[in-house]
Amino acid sequence: MGKLKRDPNSVELANKIIEQYQPKSVEEMQDALKDIFGPMFEAMLKGEMNHHLGYDSNNKGEKNTANRRNGYGKKTLNTSVGEVEIEVPRDRDGSFEPKVVPKRKKDVSEIEGKVIAMYAKGMSQRDISSTIEDIYGFSVSHEMISDITDSVLPELEDWQSRPLNNCYPFVFVDCMYTTIRNQYETKKYAVYTILGYTMEGKKDILGLWLNETESKHKWMQIFDEIKARGVEDIFFISMDGVSGLEEGARSIFPDVLVQRCIVHLIRNSLKYVPYKDYKAFTSSLRKVYGAQSLKACQSAFESFKQQWSSYPGAIDVWERNFEHVEQLFDYGSAVRKIMYTTNAVESIHSSFRKVTKKGAFPNENALLKVLYLRVKELENKWDGGFIQGWSLALNQLLMDERLKDRVLKYN
Repeated sequence: MGKLKRDPNSVELANKIIEQYQPKSVEEMQDALKDIFGPMFEAMLKGEMNHHLGYDSNNKGEKNTANRRNGYGKKTLNTSVGEVEIEVPRDRDGSFEPKVVPKRKKDVSEIEGKVIAMYAKGMSQRDISSTIEDIYGFSVSHEMISDITDSVLPELEDWQSRPLNNCYPFVFVDCMYTTIRNQYETKKYAVYTILGYTMEGKKDILGLWLNETESKHKWMQIFDEIKARGVEDIFFISMDGVSGLEEGARSIFPDVLVQRCIVHLIRNSLKYVPYKDYKAFTSSLRKVYGAQSLKACQSAFESFKQQWSSYPGAIDVWERNFEHVEQLFDYGSAVRKIMYTTNAVESIHSSFRKVTKKGAFPNENALLKVLYLRVKELENKWDGGFIQGWSLALNQLLMDERLKDRVLKYN
């Protein structure tokens, strides 16, 4: 691995701190930083006072206001390294309103929260540094931003290994690809995501996993992991059709029903259909999977095959997977509406892409930090909300003799 490139000014400052304070522990380093934070905030406040009065304290002859400096007041700030005492400049008429440390404000540690929030929104370290400088008037190095965002890694590890619910009636699995830069080359990495619906009708992202490719072996490892973390039963898994995934899921959860995503089947079949026929083709398909009963579905499928026989490739996609359409009608309409597509997890990946589209990540941790922070934003958005139509779906599950005992066991 190549040597990290450091800002020479940052290195010089670090050397001066070490030379001056000679810290021997993390605690002593924090004490040194507290000594530095004080003068830093005081210098910014003095700069604000100069701007407020219109003249520098060393150039009193230039002043064009009757207002003037009136000593200092003491203030104790709460920072990320502990309490720091500073002197705040005052003016005679009391009109000075500092921006860096506003009056009556004592906690300035939120700058770390702002850095993490910007990182969660996909801003680069360069953009974050520039934004902090624009807002606060001082720069934050890339290394400091990395250190601040690294503070979420222990929380991420706890989240990845946390105990899970013992039952998820519906689970949706999908992969998306993003880029990681490894020294001088870039590689595409698969991000594995599992979204579960709880018995209470809430969304729960079970975890995030990275691998260089999407494979049934990795999916089996993931299913094995979530079982070890407490998942005893899954009623339905909706997936996009990775070869071997269905068998892998059943090897870990024998009673699960695996549902091929109908939306993915539509996309696959459209590869064989000219663009001019897209609308009519999909309209015919909707009569098949959107039918009111299995008999109506089978009848619509026969009509569909006759109508579009000139596109045998498209017909073949549906003939090979028609069992996944038929099995939908073993359950009530509210259950069918939930299980027929992986759109719920694809929506999460759409949110992920908004924060990963800027380019390659330097390592796996950098990518996972961004994705985890995005997950936390999504969870806050979902907090308190229930899945649409959940009560009706739960009642339909209870009315199904094949599922009733399993529902009652975990409900």
